[in-house]
Amino acid sequence: MTTAPSNQPAVVSSPSGDDEIDLRQVAGALGRHRSLIAKVAGASLLLSGIYAFTQKPVWEGQFQIVLEDQSPGGGRLAQLAAANPMLANLAGLGGSGTSSLETEVKILESPSVLKPVYDYVLKQKRKAGVNVDRFTFADWLPSLKVELEKGTSVLNIAYQDTDKQLVLPVIKRVSQTYQTYSGRDRSRGLTQGVSYLEEQLTKLRPQANQSMRAAQAFALNNGLGLQDGMPAAVSAGSGAGASGSVESSREAAQNKVNALQQQLSAARAAGSTRVYVAPQLEANADLYAKLQGMEARLQEKSALLLANDPSILTLNRQIRSLTQVINQQTIGLLEGQLQTARAQLTSLTRPRPVVLKHRELVRTALRDEKTVTELEAQLQTLRLEKARQTDPWELISTPTLLDRPVAPRKKQIVALGLLAGLVAGSGAAFLADRRTGLVYSEDELKSLMPCPLIKHLPASNRNGWTDAADLLAAGPLAQSHGNSAIALIPIGNIPNEQLQAFGAELRRALGGRELMVSTDLRQTSRCSTQLLLTSQGAATRTQLSQLRQKLALQGTPLAGWVLLDPDLNLE
Repeated sequence: MTTAPSNQPAVVSSPSGDDEIDLRQVAGALGRHRSLIAKVAGASLLLSGIYAFTQKPVWEGQFQIVLEDQSPGGGRLAQLAAANPMLANLAGLGGSGTSSLETEVKILESPSVLKPVYDYVLKQKRKAGVNVDRFTFADWLPSLKVELEKGTSVLNIAYQDTDKQLVLPVIKRVSQTYQTYSGRDRSRGLTQGVSYLEEQLTKLRPQANQSMRAAQAFALNNGLGLQDGMPAAVSAGSGAGASGSVESSREAAQNKVNALQQQLSAARAAGSTRVYVAPQLEANADLYAKLQGMEARLQEKSALLLANDPSILTLNRQIRSLTQVINQQTIGLLEGQLQTARAQLTSLTRPRPVVLKHRELVRTALRDEKTVTELEAQLQTLRLEKARQTDPWELISTPTLLDRPVAPRKKQIVALGLLAGLVAGSGAAFLADRRTGLVYSEDELKSLMPCPLIKHLPASNRNGWTDAADLLAAGPLAQSHGNSAIALIPIGNIPNEQLQAFGAELRRALGGRELMVSTDLRQTSRCSTQLLLTSQGAATRTQLSQLRQKLALQGTPLAGWVLLDPDLNLE
């Protein structure tokens, strides 16, 4: 027995898109198990409806509050915060920003703020007969929603509870608690700042007095003034005059000694050639007048007489002698003043270690005094700020109970239940369809069949079967050899009426040739040609695999296979 080329094994093209989902197959699977989907969806709808209508209604109260800082942005308090950041943080005067607002929101959700409200809720629920023995603050906190309006300092607060009568009192208590909290930290911070300054002043005032007394005692013991040994800038800033400073007097005496020494040197250098007149001295008036008279006569005679005239020579000698006398007198006066100035300088001079020690004591006393003065100013500022009354956080909406409950949302729950049921039912339908093992996909049938598809016929519309039978008889089935019998092998659970109708049409088209309709491959092997017939969903994957193996062992030529498609409708 020869084998036709069509009997070569597994010459089947693979599906064009292995990774693509065939929506028609999906729809077919869902349609085949629509009763299962309906049952699952109905059950889910029933359960969600029961849940929605058995839940207690949840009521909500809400209000809005502004978290902005009510304190002024300038003035002494702001200057104090800028000058002393440590004290500003201690007194709660630091700046604010987005991060501080977010931190504030977290604080407002903490037990340190909301514990009184939580205790009130527990008390009211116990009165209503609710068991709250295991009800913790963490269990209650989700009922209170505290959210910061984006980009603002407005806080939205909402409280939810199944007890309608409890919602409004609780939300009012929350608003009162937040308003009380708004001034609590400020007052506590200012109190801490005042206490800190008072404590520091209690320590520093005795220390400042002691350092000032030490500086004054050292100055008196060593004949110094308070400003002695201090830099000029400190002396000028303290407002003390130079007359009260021994150091300044010593510097003046030293300058005077230096000036007298220069004048004395100039007077000695003058000799008898010229008269030296000191700025602060008055020479003998009579001698100076006599000298001027001699010089006048010398000029008169010099105009009339020769230079070597005895009278002129005599006047010159007298002038030199008188000049020398006047200079000697001036030198004596300058020496006397110089001696006096040196004595004064000696009396004003102090040892260098004494001056340095005095400077150190004075600087310590001034620093302590300045510190005490600054702390006293800061203490006064904080006391005034503490005494100033500030408004609490502003409520921009009053606590209000909503007219309708916010939960449960029955329509939404039922809709979600129905959707979940449809999804679960569809999954169950796909699983059930897969477990049957039946092949509904035409592409999968082509890949599992041992021969090519030669005809695609509608299962319900038999008008086109006559032409198809004639074409098959004249085409693939006409190439038989020897025994002219043709075998028609149905695969799977094909309806009997369809099988008989197709067999009748094929017998008519074959004329006198024999047509054997059987699933027994031992009988069909005696035929010259075999034709396979199946339908979508008629055969399982296991049946198709076993058939393929048996036909390969049988070796009888296969003309091809015909598909009866229940979804195909040819006019």
